[in-house]
Amino acid sequence: MTKAVSASLLILSMMLMSSTSAVAADTKDDKKKQAEAEKERQEIRKLSKDILARLYKAQPSAKAAIGKAAGYATFSNFGLKIFVAGSGKGEGVAVNNKTKKETFMKMFEIQAGLGFGAKKFSLVWVFETSQAFDTFVNSGWELGGQASAAASTGDKGGALQGAVPISQGVWLYQLTDKGVALELTAKGTKYYKDDDLN
Repeated sequence: MTKAVSASLLILSMMLMSSTSAVAADTKDDKKKQAEAEKERQEIRKLSKDILARLYKAQPSAKAAIGKAAGYATFSNFGLKIFVAGSGKGEGVAVNNKTKKETFMKMFEIQAGLGFGAKKFSLVWVFETSQAFDTFVNSGWELGGQASAAASTGDKGGALQGAVPISQGVWLYQLTDKGVALELTAKGTKYYKDDDLN
């Protein structure tokens, strides 16, 4: 075997070893990412159960309303406001009651107005129709402005008491440390799918 052929074989074997190592590293990274994603999904599921338990304790009629709905979504948010503007972000999960399929989602909000402080709250969306649920999950949702709405005590026989009507067939509960907030400030908030967890 000539020196040239021997050198070529050595280079080829080194290239093969290098590519094998790269593939192994990629596979290891993928497994690590999958494990981290599953851990985050489990944390969001636990948080969702906790939010629902708090809601049902504060507003028992909500359990029947959510059970009859086409779907629901829970979010936990932490907002920080400093002087003129602030922002908040959160995560959650939307659940189709018929198929039980979960869609993990994120939220992001921009606040306006004077003030300083931190506010943590949880949201429970209730979708009476499949169309409203699918629009929320597949197209996202955006709540505009600093609009405030009072919680409904209206004609629903109390089934959605404490919830704010957002649009046709869409209701929203806001939970604070003190229970269900009877007034909701709908900030400039955007809801969208979490590509890393779905």
